[in-house]
Amino acid sequence: MNPSATEYAHGLVGQSPGIVSIRRLIEKAARNRLPVLLLGESGTGKEVVARAIHDANPRGQFVPIDCGSLVGTLMESELFGHTKGSFSGATENKKGLVELADGGTAFFDEIGDLPLEMQVKLLRLLQEREFRPVGSLHWRKVDLRILAATHRDLQAEVAAGRFRQDLYYRLHVMTIHLPPLRERKEDIPLLLGHFIDQGRAEGLPDFCAGDDVMRAFLTYNWPGNVRELKHCIDRMVAINSEAVLQVADMPTALQQAQQACAPQLQDLSDILQHHAFAQFVHGPVSPVISVPESERQAILRALEETGGERAKAARLLGIGRTTLYRKMKQYGFD
Repeated sequence: MNPSATEYAHGLVGQSPGIVSIRRLIEKAARNRLPVLLLGESGTGKEVVARAIHDANPRGQFVPIDCGSLVGTLMESELFGHTKGSFSGATENKKGLVELADGGTAFFDEIGDLPLEMQVKLLRLLQEREFRPVGSLHWRKVDLRILAATHRDLQAEVAAGRFRQDLYYRLHVMTIHLPPLRERKEDIPLLLGHFIDQGRAEGLPDFCAGDDVMRAFLTYNWPGNVRELKHCIDRMVAINSEAVLQVADMPTALQQAQQACAPQLQDLSDILQHHAFAQFVHGPVSPVISVPESERQAILRALEETGGERAKAARLLGIGRTTLYRKMKQYGFD
């Protein structure tokens, strides 16, 4: 797989050690049908990883099940279906989400929110590969893979009596921890470019980020993680009438973070040394060099080393040709 492809392999954008490790675990998990437990804060991309595991060895449907939205008396029916006449309003037989996933993958998102009484039924599904629709006297066999995700500390939930220990151990066959964005800030430039490319593909203007915006992005700790970064960029693009994203368009929390931490963010070398462009910057990284300037220098050097052949320069930089063309336009190259 070439470098530009590895930046986005399995739908994960980034080259940080944590993301590289997760890509390896996705490939290992896809080799079998054992349960996988995905742990991480909200917005870190747990469903992206679950879909990647399914897609790496596709079989049947991928059926997401939002455990947080399963509430009230119809919860069991939503999961396991029901028979006609089993309760008031049940005018026909209905398949549940578990049966829809038969032959494929059921992804239980936020499984830590599942009530104890439903945890018992899920445990039987894991152990016996069978379920019983509401109102039915017969068990039905299914062949499905179960992936589960939560932002909760399930060990603490078990200790507090809110999550069954036996279910926890049944799910805890293979565990993948997704790092928060604040622990992989070297991926922010790639994520920014990816989201801008997505917007352009959807018909939005081509935007770029100035040094001040990038500094703010690298300062902020992103409590909402990648999801918050995506929403932030969407917001800035939506209200911006120029081709360059402006600090004034950032949410208030980011502006405040930039003002509070600006004196401490003069040295970007820790971020740049992991950045895809860093190895092509002339000489040592200056304590005050900006990410855009490092990219501009890297592109210039790569073009010089390849005699101006853009396809080779893109491969040398480890980026796609479309990304290279956009950045050449951004930095005023012919």
